[in-house]
Amino acid sequence: MTARIRLERVRPVYPFVRLAKEFVVHHRAADLPITGAHVSHHRCWPHDLDVYLEMNNGRILTILDLGRTILARRTGLLRVMRQERWGLAMAGASVRWRRRIRSFERFRVVSRCVGWDARFFYLDQSIWVGEVCAAQGLYRAAVTDRGGMVDPARVFAAIGSDGTSPPLPAWVRHWTEAEAERPWPPELPEAP
Repeated sequence: MTARIRLERVRPVYPFVRLAKEFVVHHRAADLPITGAHVSHHRCWPHDLDVYLEMNNGRILTILDLGRTILARRTGLLRVMRQERWGLAMAGASVRWRRRIRSFERFRVVSRCVGWDARFFYLDQSIWVGEVCAAQGLYRAAVTDRGGMVDPARVFAAIGSDGTSPPLPAWVRHWTEAEAERPWPPELPEAP
């Protein structure tokens, strides 16, 4: 039991080395418009694997987080967030896994903002092994300050963009409508 606790204490929780690598690799990458696509390249390392010897689904979510971080830097959002002391909160996600990623396989992540509404930004991210999509995630994010959510129009003004969203794809609209029907807080089953 003691050895297990010690091992869990030293196990890395977040891949800060990968995050640093992303900032270094994309340091000179051109700025992107708000709806521009950021592409990053990665490899599945043995510490990314689960008991089935494929990339752990939680690690995939973390890799997608890295893509969103560099996308935010390249669009100017990170700079504005630092200046304004804003935060970025994930308010929902829907993820599909369709292909296993095995040890040492190379893959790329494509991250882009597909649009926004009065409260949230919608981010589409996909992971590709060659020409095959291994996973795809749709995220809903909000910029926040001490008072709560920051109006996207205010965010765009700070970035220096006009803030006109392209029409949200139908599948994103349907997802937001379904999320609005979902009970919150979730119902708990009765204790036996």
